[in-house]
Amino acid sequence: MKGNLRWKIPVILLVLIISLLYFLPSFSGIKNSSLGDILPDRQVNLGLDLRGGIHLTLGVEVERALERSLSQIGQDIRDEARLQDILVLRPRVSDDHRLEFSLLRQEQQRDLERMISQQYNNLRIVSRHSDDDGRIRYVLDFTAEYKEILNDMTLDQAVKTIRNRIDQFGVAEPDIRRQQDERIQVQLPGIDDPQRAISIIGQTAHLEFKLVDEDADVQRAVEGVVPPGSRLYYQQTTMPDGSTREEPVVLRAETAMTGEYITNAHTAFDQYNQPYVAIAFDNRGSRIFERITGENVRQRLAIVLDGNVYSTPVIQERISGGRASITGRFTVDEAHDLAVVLRAGSLPAPVFVMEERTVGPSLGQESIERGVRSAVIGGALVLIFMVFYFGFAGVVANTVLAFNIILIIAGLAGFGATLTLPGIAGIILTIGIAVDANVLIFERIREELRRGLSPRAAVEEGYNRATLTILDANVTTIIAAVVLYQFGTGPIRGFAVTLTLGILASMFTAIFVSRVLFDIWISKRKPGTAFNI
Repeated sequence: MKGNLRWKIPVILLVLIISLLYFLPSFSGIKNSSLGDILPDRQVNLGLDLRGGIHLTLGVEVERALERSLSQIGQDIRDEARLQDILVLRPRVSDDHRLEFSLLRQEQQRDLERMISQQYNNLRIVSRHSDDDGRIRYVLDFTAEYKEILNDMTLDQAVKTIRNRIDQFGVAEPDIRRQQDERIQVQLPGIDDPQRAISIIGQTAHLEFKLVDEDADVQRAVEGVVPPGSRLYYQQTTMPDGSTREEPVVLRAETAMTGEYITNAHTAFDQYNQPYVAIAFDNRGSRIFERITGENVRQRLAIVLDGNVYSTPVIQERISGGRASITGRFTVDEAHDLAVVLRAGSLPAPVFVMEERTVGPSLGQESIERGVRSAVIGGALVLIFMVFYFGFAGVVANTVLAFNIILIIAGLAGFGATLTLPGIAGIILTIGIAVDANVLIFERIREELRRGLSPRAAVEEGYNRATLTILDANVTTIIAAVVLYQFGTGPIRGFAVTLTLGILASMFTAIFVSRVLFDIWISKRKPGTAFNI
């Protein structure tokens, strides 16, 4: 027995020390003390129902993704037709979300339709008719099956992009999931600036680089006379006094490059300590950017994000290396948030807030106080009962029960899990399971003592007989908790996590730690001492 204790006791002490390292920072008094400086920077994250935060229901404009995809395919059809000497004019997306273009020569009709059927099988020709000038006007649309696939892809990508942005924003355990009717639910615990979070989530972040039309008359463009192939934009500039000024600028309609090649974006500062966003491109983006800048030296290249012109710097020379910057009169937070949305990628379609609710921290605080009060009262009653009913064994049970709670809290902090109101219920439930395991062991030991076995033999036999039963019951509960975690959401997952951690801690303390305490007591007791159980 003493040989086993030589390794079991250090194991228990090691687990206890590690648990305390993660357990103590969850208390603000310790976290803010000098002791907190040397403890791990981990603490229990509180969920939306305990900590407060915001609840958003977002609608996704999937039609915009459909339009964008059709517009891109229209350009692809024109480019492919040009390679085959087929003359296709003015592909555009109509107001009813269909692709329209004209075939210049009727004799090329068969070649064009063969090309479409072979290379664009997700398209169907809705109509075709000949104009008086000999051209054939086509109206194309996606097939119904592809529209359904595109809708699913758009919503999945939107959820992924929003999750990436929130993760980089630094919110612990956000709950982001799809709902019916093209909606996305977002719950952000602990957010104290809802508008900033909404701004980050809702920004489409479609980045484009467009050349400035230097030959265009800006004044005439403002009056409505915009040169063909160009568009009028406005560049917003924030003045030192906080006011904004809009300056018209005419840009080429054709996009020279998009932000899909961005691999990184971060906040940097120029020589005047003014923040800007530095971006880097992948290899393909680097080559494209180098070609664009090399072909347009001394011209201005506008950086357009979601239709807003951020800056129009003059290209001084060919820029290689795949790096660029977005300048403007940013605050540090604005530059940081812009870098976040660029790193996370653009949304496939715009989103809008359908519902916004703010959960106040006072409600969470009241829930915590009530949960802690119920746990303290219930726990105290259990401790008193165990000592009254089992004597010394009750003291052992209470000791391992305290160890059990430390392990659960430390586990939540160490794994970065979130404690929700159902999670508190899970902790209280596992306390009951832990006590039940001790009661089962102690009753087995009592049975063996009544059979006339010695305390050492009774403890040995009692643990041997009860352990398998405890393992069977707890394993089935863990399986149920895993299923809850896999298919549950939000608070249900929080309940499953605390339940699983509690059961694992319970098995360790009830079977292993309490057995060691009994072995220590037996090894130290004098012969003839009564075994109070």
